[in-house]
Amino acid sequence: MGHWTDLDTPHGPIRAWREDPAGAPRGGIVVLQEIFGVNGHVRDVTRRFAGAGYSALAPALFDPVERDVELDYDEAGIARGRALVAQLGTERAVDGARAAADALQAEGLRTGAVGFCWGGTIAYLANTRLGLPAVSYYGTRTTGFLDEALRAPMMFHFGEHDASLPPEAVQRHRDAHPGATLHVYDAGHGFNCDRRADHVPAAAAEAWPRTLAFFEDALR
Repeated sequence: MGHWTDLDTPHGPIRAWREDPAGAPRGGIVVLQEIFGVNGHVRDVTRRFAGAGYSALAPALFDPVERDVELDYDEAGIARGRALVAQLGTERAVDGARAAADALQAEGLRTGAVGFCWGGTIAYLANTRLGLPAVSYYGTRTTGFLDEALRAPMMFHFGEHDASLPPEAVQRHRDAHPGATLHVYDAGHGFNCDRRADHVPAAAAEAWPRTLAFFEDALR
């Protein structure tokens, strides 16, 4: 059963939702939230990784500026989430990912990161700055960091019809990181999240086994 735990960061303690497998973990996964907080969707993703054999931690990245954030997928939630992202800043978000990775690695677990939307960009930065194998789902802000070198295996998932990531932005990812694995789906933004109106079950079902195969290889 999942539970909240505490992590130490340079900016004070933050919480993280933790799920563990029934048996010995095959590795650790840092699950990085959308702009809506460590909500039911993020906790469900963490639970699914535990079901696949991983110890998974989802750090509450907004905790340094506001605790207990769980926002709705509506205009008000989007506006509030974007404001919290701006208030938090990138460096503190990466520090939250680092704290979660450190906790898992301290247990002797080979650790990777996966993130969604804003968290997809933080997962990418967990690769370039922390050296973690990472999977990024529709990381809309990653284009601003494409000059950073990858330090570990990397996988990107994008929706072909994502207005926030047009084809030319996807191509920039290909050009910047030709060694990364990149998949494009017949979907828009947020296709993996079953709480969103733009959830595309077929795309989510295709991306999930690819993500698991990536971590099985990268964390072996």
